Amino acid sequence: MSETKKVGILKSYRFPLILLLSIIIGSLIGISMGEDAAVLQPLGDLFLNLMFTIVVPLVFFSLSAVVANMQNLKRLGSIMGSMMLVFIVTGIIASMVMIVAVTMVPPSEGTTIELTQPEEVEELSLGAQVVKAVSVPDFVDLFSRRNMLALIVFSVLFGLATNLVGEKGRPVATFLASASEVMGKLVKLVMYYAPIGLAAYFAALVGVFGPELLGSYARAMIVYYPVTVLYFFIGFTIYAYIAGGKKGISRFWKNIAAPAITSLGTCSSVATIPTNVDAARKIGVPKDVRDVVIPMGAQIHMDGSALGAILKISFLFGIFNMNFSGIETFLYAIVISIAAGTVMSGVPGGGFIAEMFIVTIYGFPMEALPILAVLGTLIDPPATMVNATGDTVSSMAVTRLVEGKEWIESDIEESNQLTA
Repeated sequence: MSETKKVGILKSYRFPLILLLSIIIGSLIGISMGEDAAVLQPLGDLFLNLMFTIVVPLVFFSLSAVVANMQNLKRLGSIMGSMMLVFIVTGIIASMVMIVAVTMVPPSEGTTIELTQPEEVEELSLGAQVVKAVSVPDFVDLFSRRNMLALIVFSVLFGLATNLVGEKGRPVATFLASASEVMGKLVKLVMYYAPIGLAAYFAALVGVFGPELLGSYARAMIVYYPVTVLYFFIGFTIYAYIAGGKKGISRFWKNIAAPAITSLGTCSSVATIPTNVDAARKIGVPKDVRDVVIPMGAQIHMDGSALGAILKISFLFGIFNMNFSGIETFLYAIVISIAAGTVMSGVPGGGFIAEMFIVTIYGFPMEALPILAVLGTLIDPPATMVNATGDTVSSMAVTRLVEGKEWIESDIEESNQLTA
């Protein structure tokens, strides 16, 4: 490996390494100070409050801007419908795979932390829970982070309406794109404080609750990494076969190395878009399909994050001594894991946003966020790889639905020029 590549990889992983180092330092301070480390918690609370304040406008502007500024509307209905079907189905499969894994090997077994439980737990049927999650009775309720999924639905609809208005909607679309950039920059500014905030929080957590919390992370990684690797090789091979038969498998694995390495090296689905688009072109995915599916996938298609979300939910259930079992619990967790994936990638600090989504929608105390933040940092590289490369195989599946089963047999150059 050349020195330039080594420097590039180190630069990509620099911030996660800084976060891990700050957590290690904070944990050591907590072990050294014991319960006296609780004096540092306000520094952690400041970080959490900043992030919770940003989350609502960030999600609204980011998702609305993506939909409002889509340029290629030819065959958009067919492509979008097929794309959402593929994204949802693969997300459900990924979630179910991880549910099986955490049921067999609970990631936080034996670790319990007595923190404040939700004050009110309202018993609702699955249907009522879903309706309550995706909608609110009053517009002003959208501005609460406790209604994140409803905000996502509204953001997508608002962006779509802006797009459909046409030229009269261009000023709004431009504003949304600009606001999205501003919110992204704001998150970057806040994230400069993250090492201090997380170090302080973990000093307090470890000081008060002891080092037993740290051992749970090793168990969680032992669950996540093998499952992710198996999903990458076995799951994507099956998806490629469904999309294009044996030729689909051959083309996918022949061209997926560059996106996989790029995603591992950058820890960003958005940074992988150029190599993903090029890989899809070489596979034979039509231009209009790849230009819609891959950028949208970098925002809302997160198989790796769905795997991670189920792990995180199960982890918190174990930490708070709650029972993670039962069909309704699993179905609701699947819905949450797919919804969490819609805000994961393409947003600086997106992992924190999705983790806030999980914490708030379940009603866990905010002290649970730093616990998930560490887990998210540890599983980020393989999660990003599965997220990004999943967009490529999904573009193949969408082509199969839009073009028919013979698409893979057509000349690649002809496919590329079809909608150029």
